[in-house]
Amino acid sequence: MRITSGSAKGRKLNVPKGNDIRPTTDKVRQAIFNILLSYDLPVNANIIDMFCGSGALGLEGLSRGASHAVLIDRDTATAKDNAQDLGFSEQTTILRKDATKIGTRPEAIPQADLVFADPPYNKDLLVPSLTALKDGGWLANDAVVIAETEKQFDWPQVADFTLQDTRLYGDCRIHILTTE
Repeated sequence: MRITSGSAKGRKLNVPKGNDIRPTTDKVRQAIFNILLSYDLPVNANIIDMFCGSGALGLEGLSRGASHAVLIDRDTATAKDNAQDLGFSEQTTILRKDATKIGTRPEAIPQADLVFADPPYNKDLLVPSLTALKDGGWLANDAVVIAETEKQFDWPQVADFTLQDTRLYGDCRIHILTTE
């Protein structure tokens, strides 16, 4: 896996070991960032990358001009190493937490304009984690959320989030949401 564009283009990313890890492929990441261009993102954005694994989505955003990325996962060692290896440590906040129980946003962390949510498939973690972000004050008004799910997942009606579009890429479905 590599960063696909921006200041760190072509730089290699380490990937956590284990069968439960399912990193977003370079092709899908490229497609996601092409979609984000229509929202004038990620330049100057504050990003949250939930269930970050390697941190690939948040770090790709930093490479493409985002201001800050919060990388959240239960195991953040690989994401922390990748941020350091790419020279993004100063622009990154690493939180070793359960994304469904994120709590209230600390004042020192800016609200997110862009959220990447790529929870493990078939575990019903997406809606609780997004609700926790909203309830904890982590999201800016009109934030854009990119959620990656298994292809059969249908976005339910959830208060404060509006489904703008979905795209299918092989075995995964990308949902583009905005906050209200």
